[in-house]
Amino acid sequence: MPSWNKIREHEVTDERWFWSRRSVIQSALALGLAPNAIAADILRSEGGQGKEDAPSWLTEKIKRAIPETDPLRQSEEPAPFEIVSGYNNFYEFGTDKRDPATESGSFEPWPWSIQVEGEVEKPGVFALEDLIRPHQIEERIYRLRCVEAWSMVIPWLGIPLRSLIDQLQPTSQAKFVRFETVLRPSEMPGQRALFPSIDYPYVEGLRMDEAMHPLTFLAVGVYGRSLPKQNGAPIRLVVPWKYGFKSIKSIAKISFVRDQPKTTWELSNSREYGFYANVNPSVDHPRWSQASERRLPGGFFGATRQPTKMFNGYAAEVANLYQGMDLRKFY
Repeated sequence: MPSWNKIREHEVTDERWFWSRRSVIQSALALGLAPNAIAADILRSEGGQGKEDAPSWLTEKIKRAIPETDPLRQSEEPAPFEIVSGYNNFYEFGTDKRDPATESGSFEPWPWSIQVEGEVEKPGVFALEDLIRPHQIEERIYRLRCVEAWSMVIPWLGIPLRSLIDQLQPTSQAKFVRFETVLRPSEMPGQRALFPSIDYPYVEGLRMDEAMHPLTFLAVGVYGRSLPKQNGAPIRLVVPWKYGFKSIKSIAKISFVRDQPKTTWELSNSREYGFYANVNPSVDHPRWSQASERRLPGGFFGATRQPTKMFNGYAAEVANLYQGMDLRKFY
């Protein structure tokens, strides 16, 4: 049985914890758990969170998605101290976990197109509809493990990346797939910062066999609806056995290349962020341990600490990809 079917229903981050800011923060304030400045800042801003502005072709496809597990249920009330909603890394909108939700209001994900280039039979600029519409939308409930040692379980909606790769027909010369995030400084304040934390556009990459693996996923939705802006609208990568920074958001370009691409965090600090970025509890980040993780919901006040699993719990499916490799060297 695939690992995404092994995740128990109680592990899934409750949709209300994922989406709701106001009710959660108000409860936390009532108990004195959330700093007033943080809560007021988030409550003031609507950002892009939860806004359903996707075209009808996508919303209709999402409604007909094939579930990979039992339907997501919401039988438990969110813990009052939880502030998962808006807890996200998307540096294009800022470096604070609140920034993607509060600073993405000006971002326009529709209409959307993706440039395809390199060692491929069908290069060109494609409307997202032309790339996604031929395929069946699936639901995948995956663990998400951040390199910062926190994690969530989220139900994504989308298509296997290999379905799109088969559609585009890369040549035998294509050994890697390079992805690039959209570059729109006027809509993404992090990209126009005077001293940005990283170089833009954001670049990520996968070896071809990683890209073709059945677990590798292109998400266009979450929790039964299209992706919100802070989660990578309108399309993002999800590679569940790798640290979250590999799962590039708001993809604008896909290149099929012969040589291993230089990725954004690798260029920024290769000592701390390698190309492979496989979840590995025995290989620590230079500044913190990766042996355990903080599972959300649980937030800033009493999150559940649990041991980190090799390949984020997907070793049975993906360990063969790295047979014979030194995973301390190729981290």
